[in-house]
Amino acid sequence: MKYKKIGDILILDNNYSDDDFKELSKKHNVKTIMKINHIQGTKREPVYKILYGSETETINKENGCLFKLDLAKVMWSKGNNNERLRIAKLVEDGETVIDMFAGIGYFSIPIGVHANAKVVNSIEINPNSYHFLCENIKLNKLTNINPILGDCMVETPNFKADRIVMGYVKTTHHYLKVAIDSLNNGGIIHYHETVPEKLMNTRPIERIKAQAGDRDVELLKINKIKKYSPGVWHVVIDACID
Repeated sequence: MKYKKIGDILILDNNYSDDDFKELSKKHNVKTIMKINHIQGTKREPVYKILYGSETETINKENGCLFKLDLAKVMWSKGNNNERLRIAKLVEDGETVIDMFAGIGYFSIPIGVHANAKVVNSIEINPNSYHFLCENIKLNKLTNINPILGDCMVETPNFKADRIVMGYVKTTHHYLKVAIDSLNNGGIIHYHETVPEKLMNTRPIERIKAQAGDRDVELLKINKIKKYSPGVWHVVIDACID
């Protein structure tokens, strides 16, 4: 049986058995045990089952950051923790950043904690996620994050940025044009995509170039995050666009 612990809640995988959940909760020192069936829709809402306990709100500590969240209302991807810290460490002093799919602050909060950005404009469409984004800004005592409730397709053009984070993997390429149009010359985009392994070195960067028009695109890095499904990887493309 595989599991992940988020704050004081245990998430079991699909292979869980009808174990003594009370004993399991004591063993892992958690108040609730859940199963997340899948994440659905553009608002990334969980379909879940509570196996033990009742409380689904918790505070998770990761990379020196605090994340308050309700696992019955918003998603949490534990496998992306290294990527969240990697991006934060790339942000240079005084940068203006746009986080297009901010969620509860998965990328915005580490940037706020570990970098010295001028401002991070964090856009989130899900009211529940936006609520926890605002809570996490307060929880981490950050003053340079600007939370925005809305569709990033609509809100992104209101800003210009030196760096844009696109931390969403489904149909993310549909948002590339609006992102690139808001990126300053010489700015960097971090574009997430799920891609067949055989297309990993070609399709994502070709999609960026197609939307960049006559602007120059320099591939900086292809970062493999994790296997998404058999033969398919979740990757992040770092690209500089002049």
